[in-house]
Amino acid sequence: MPYRSPLLDLPGPIAAPDGHPEEGVPWHWGDPFAEQRTAARGAVVIDRSHREILAVTGEERLSWLHLVISQHVTGLAEGTGTEALVLDSQGRVDTHMVVAHADGTVWLDSDRGAVASSALPSGGKQPLREYLEAMKFWSKVDIRDVSGELALLTVLGPDADRVLSAVDVSLGSDAYSVIPIPGGFARRMPWPGRNSVDLAVPRADLAAWWRRLTDAGARPAGSWAFDALRVESLRPRLGIDTDDRTIPHEVNWVDSAAHVAKGCYRGQETVAKVHNVGRPPRYMALLHLDGSPEITPETGDPVVVGERTVGRVGSVVQHHELGPIALALVKRSTRPGAELLVGAEDRVVQAAIDPDSVPGEAPAPGREAAQRLRS
Repeated sequence: MPYRSPLLDLPGPIAAPDGHPEEGVPWHWGDPFAEQRTAARGAVVIDRSHREILAVTGEERLSWLHLVISQHVTGLAEGTGTEALVLDSQGRVDTHMVVAHADGTVWLDSDRGAVASSALPSGGKQPLREYLEAMKFWSKVDIRDVSGELALLTVLGPDADRVLSAVDVSLGSDAYSVIPIPGGFARRMPWPGRNSVDLAVPRADLAAWWRRLTDAGARPAGSWAFDALRVESLRPRLGIDTDDRTIPHEVNWVDSAAHVAKGCYRGQETVAKVHNVGRPPRYMALLHLDGSPEITPETGDPVVVGERTVGRVGSVVQHHELGPIALALVKRSTRPGAELLVGAEDRVVQAAIDPDSVPGEAPAPGREAAQRLRS
C-alpha cells in the first residue's frame, strides 16, 4: 500500500500529485509561497514522515558502519551526527543517508525506497537494510527497520529554536548536534535554509507532536517549501538530482557525506582518485528558468547549448523570491553565460546558470604534489 500520512486527514493540507516524489505527505497547506516566506523569516513545521529510518545497535556499531558507508564514523560521539553514502564498486551513489548517534543507537534515515548494489556476484539492487544485513558477517551489530515506529518532522526557520524551546527540545548550536527526546531523537541540520531541526518522534504520536509545534508558533508547511529551500541551498535529492552515473563530487557530497582519506569502503578508490588527481565530469548547477511562459521542464529533461546536450534537469521548483529554479547536472565545460535551453517537447524554456553555484577550479592536491616533485 502506498504511504499516506495521517496529517493529510487534518483540515487544510493539499496532497502532492500522484507519482510525485513527495506523494503521501502534505505538499502545501493552501499558500506555498507564504509558507516559504515564513520558513525564511519565522518558523514552519514540515511533515517528512515518508522517510525510512534504520536503527543500528550493538557494541561494534561504529567500527562496522565505518567499513560499509562512505563517512568516517569510528569516532562519531554520542550526541553528534553526519551524512553518509553507500556507493557501488565504481564509486557511483546508491544511497544518501543522514546519521544521528544517540542512546547507544546510530539512526540512519533516507528517502523512501533506499537501495544499494548487491555485493553478490549476481549483482542488482536490493533494499538498503538487506544490503547492510548481508555485510554484517560476524560483527556484533543489530539492524532494525524502525520506519513503522518513528516519523520525521522538520522545524525550519530562524525562529525554530524558540518553537522547540516551547516543547522542551533544546539542541546545541553545532550542525548535526543530536539529543534524545521521548521515544526518538532531535538533530540540528545545516540545511535547508538558515536553521533546520529534524525530530524523529513516535509514529503513534505524530499528530500530537504536530499540534504541539503548531501551538508553539510553527506554521504548517508542505514539502514544496522544504524543496524550494533545499534547491536554493544547492542540496541534491537522490534519484531526482542524481542519475545512475553520479559520483559524490558532482553533487557536493564530498566532505559532507564522503570522506576522501579513509579507506576500506566500497567505491573509495573513485572518491580518492577524483579528489586527488582528477576532476568530476559534471557539476550541479542552480538554473534560473525563464518564467514568462507558463511551462516548466521536468526531472530528466535535457539541458542544451546550441545543438549539444550538456546535462539533465533535476529538481524543479517555484521559489517565493527567485521564481522558477532548478538543479541540473551539467558537463564541466558548461560555464555561466551559456545560452541554455531546458526541457523537452512543449516545455522548453530558456535558462541561465547562477554563477555562485559553479564550483571553483582549485588545483587537485595530487596534481599539485606531483608538480612539486617534478620541479
